[in-house]
Amino acid sequence: MSAAKSAKPTAPDLREQAVDTLFRLLESHDFKDISLPDVAREAGMRLSELRSAVGSKLEILQAFAARIDGKVLDDLDEDMSDQPARDRLFDVLMSWLDMLSPYRKALKNLKNSMRRDPALALALNRIALRSHGWMLSAAGIEVPGIKGAILLQGLAISFARVVDVFLDEEDPGLPRTMAALDRELDRGEGWMQRLDGVERMAKPFVDGLCRLAEKRARRRAKRQEEADGEPDPDAAQPVTPLT
Repeated sequence: MSAAKSAKPTAPDLREQAVDTLFRLLESHDFKDISLPDVAREAGMRLSELRSAVGSKLEILQAFAARIDGKVLDDLDEDMSDQPARDRLFDVLMSWLDMLSPYRKALKNLKNSMRRDPALALALNRIALRSHGWMLSAAGIEVPGIKGAILLQGLAISFARVVDVFLDEEDPGLPRTMAALDRELDRGEGWMQRLDGVERMAKPFVDGLCRLAEKRARRRAKRQEEADGEPDPDAAQPVTPLT
């Protein structure tokens, strides 16, 4: 027997096999009704082999999201690089939906399972946030700090509404889905503009609080130094204003 025929599947190969198997089972079962032994049995692998590849059903979902993200990132349209950020994001997100098309039936069942299971909904939100971070990067959009976190969560919520339309649309051209995505991006732009306004209004107040905190830290350090005769290295750390 050749080495190629006798070689055992590697962990990444087994992980991809687990993803395919779970999503095949999801076409006819609720997520909660699928066990890891079910996945192993359906995939034709030992449970120990599945354990070497993944740690849980949620990890299989994470691997699925990473697979879709990778396909989208490999399929980026370089001709979009000189287009406005909104158009680039629209193109990236539509590409993401295209990559999800073969799994539509399974995703419908997963969505229904999520609506009955708050813990699953929270876990899927964490997975979605990671994916949307990559999609924003793919579109050349970088927003740091708290504003970036708000943008990311807002995009995840908005895109979930678009996915609801996508999963029920039968027209292969996806006109309803594209219209929904267009509306959600418009809404997101409006929220970001309002957030910019709030940030500008709040900046003097936040900067003042930071200066006050710095003064208090210096006074505390001075009192500590007078009491101990030695400076407290942790008492007077500078406070960096939010940007």
